[in-house]
Amino acid sequence: MPTGSRTIGALFDASVDADPARPFVTFYDQSAGERVELSGATTRNWVDKTANLLLDVLGASPGSRVSLALPTHWQTLVWLLACWRIGALVDPDPGADADVAVIGPHIKHGGDLPKAAEVVATSLHPLGARFEQSLPIGVTDFGAEVFAQADTVTAGLAPSTDTPAWQERSLLDHRAVIERGETAVRRLGLGTGARILTDANPATLDGAVTAVVAPLLIRGSVVLVRHHDPATLLALTASERVDVTVLGTPSAGFDAP
Repeated sequence: MPTGSRTIGALFDASVDADPARPFVTFYDQSAGERVELSGATTRNWVDKTANLLLDVLGASPGSRVSLALPTHWQTLVWLLACWRIGALVDPDPGADADVAVIGPHIKHGGDLPKAAEVVATSLHPLGARFEQSLPIGVTDFGAEVFAQADTVTAGLAPSTDTPAWQERSLLDHRAVIERGETAVRRLGLGTGARILTDANPATLDGAVTAVVAPLLIRGSVVLVRHHDPATLLALTASERVDVTVLGTPSAGFDAP
């Protein structure tokens, strides 16, 4: 792949195009008894619909800052890839002064809304459904809006390798995030097509690298587990044909039950 096209979105498209029907993310919430599996093609459809939601409903554009206050979940992975698809900067700080703030179902319990021009909340329903109750004025319901969005991004956006991708202690562009993914591939000994099981939250840098970027680099897949049960881990790794397990990655505070 030419250096100029080596963005995270380009890696994602190359991985999906190689085998669209292959599972890309399999998500378990073991405390809730949930299992959701998305093929590469289905993941890309969710990513592109979410990218269009960012562009056409939430007013985001290349360079917009998007804060992700979401737990370990397949939708977190989708939001991350959607941000990188349009050239948005991901900020994992839920208190960041962002253009768009993405929050989860904890909004049902009240509290102050994030500081952002636009706030969108997801119920984290296994099928992406809307909230059952009305949300506060000014908060967009992800599940109520995403299904109406176009299936492909047609805005002609072209993030580059030096487009900012992640803001934490320092600013990382796509090249720097991919380099961290390459380091993870070497450290974990990942081969082409490997299947990784992890509890890492994609809304953290370690989680983004382990659960998203590393699998893309090897055209592999990820089993993303929330509230993993050590007693069932061996059976789970066998049933999901896992090659490498990465557990105990520190998660953000919003990854609480």
